[in-house]
Amino acid sequence: MKVIYFHQHFSTPKGSTGIRSYEMARHLVAHGHFVTMVCGSYGGAETGLLSPFVGGRRRGVVDGIDIIEFDLAYSNSDGFIKRIFVFAKFAIRSIGLVFTENYDVLFSTSTPLTAGIPGIFARWFRRKPFVFEVRDLWPELPKAMGVISNPFVLWLMGVLECISYRSAHRLIGLSPGIVQGIVRLGVNPGRVAMVPNGCDLTIFNGSMQAWRPEGIENTDLMAVFAGTHGVANGLDAVLDTAAELKKRGRQDIKLLLIGRGKQKSTLQARALKEGLDNVIFHDPVNKSKLAGLMVSTDVGLQVLANVPAFYYGTSPNKFFDYIAAGLPVINNYPGWLAEMISDHGCGFAVPADNPVAFADALEIAADDRSALKLMGQRAKALAESKFSRYELANQWVDWVTGVQF
Repeated sequence: MKVIYFHQHFSTPKGSTGIRSYEMARHLVAHGHFVTMVCGSYGGAETGLLSPFVGGRRRGVVDGIDIIEFDLAYSNSDGFIKRIFVFAKFAIRSIGLVFTENYDVLFSTSTPLTAGIPGIFARWFRRKPFVFEVRDLWPELPKAMGVISNPFVLWLMGVLECISYRSAHRLIGLSPGIVQGIVRLGVNPGRVAMVPNGCDLTIFNGSMQAWRPEGIENTDLMAVFAGTHGVANGLDAVLDTAAELKKRGRQDIKLLLIGRGKQKSTLQARALKEGLDNVIFHDPVNKSKLAGLMVSTDVGLQVLANVPAFYYGTSPNKFFDYIAAGLPVINNYPGWLAEMISDHGCGFAVPADNPVAFADALEIAADDRSALKLMGQRAKALAESKFSRYELANQWVDWVTGVQF
């Protein structure tokens, strides 16, 4: 079967961003299918293509995946208008491929929501099967965060959301809330499958070279947040906790924020102003280097802004990286991940917007390393038993290739 796969933010493991699409494409190839991946040039991503762009795109085969990369640079630090422009341009160029490429199934994954546009055209104008993967509920999330408030824009996004869902022969949601959100719009539940993000157990296998950034001693408790520093991530909560730890004199607890994003410079300025030298900022690293960092990490930080739409409507890569590496996790908002952490005893679920409780959890972790180790072992067991990327990818391949017109 020939699958054309649209993911604007695609990356191989050589990049410093999520690799779900790479792993899923590789599983398709391993099952004997042909994959054409269509993407843009995402900040922190590495497609593996090195040839120059010709006519605004370049093409080549990387790890058995036929990749078409458009010369459309994008970063989470870009302003709203620029981001919308890049999303629209990618969708328009993708429509061209819908009519020129040879394929049996079109698969597209959000975000952005405009990822559904090529699928809509494939379904109605080329009569091709369309499978749509929803990573975030739009416009629900930006509306809940207050990022987008214009009623006309929200209405247009709602229309696109509805058309995308209704056009897709099958859909995939990455969390329970996403699946429920799709079904609420009138989609038959039998057309929707939940395939969450998974754990790359072969990458986070503990055999990598351990390392810690400068300023963090081997005796310190190192708690790591590895991900985007954006509005949605609510990383001021980490700085609030750092301030609380400073009051308590716990200089032996270091909070490492590794990644990039629109809020990073603001967070760095605040940490400098308040003298929060227990917060260390680091540039993003690729998966291999991240795996080495995880070897020497004591606790993973799963942090998001306190927005109810996040509670069941997200499936964060970083959480699955933490448990794949056998790390206990501190989670600072309610929802399905907090419930899972509590149920499996693999970390701490602290109340939202409560730096005292957050600091308490870190102190408990620092003061009882043997209990922390047991939490990490339970995290690893959870990763292996329920979230193996290999097993989830097999489910995903069966769902995508089993679609019928």
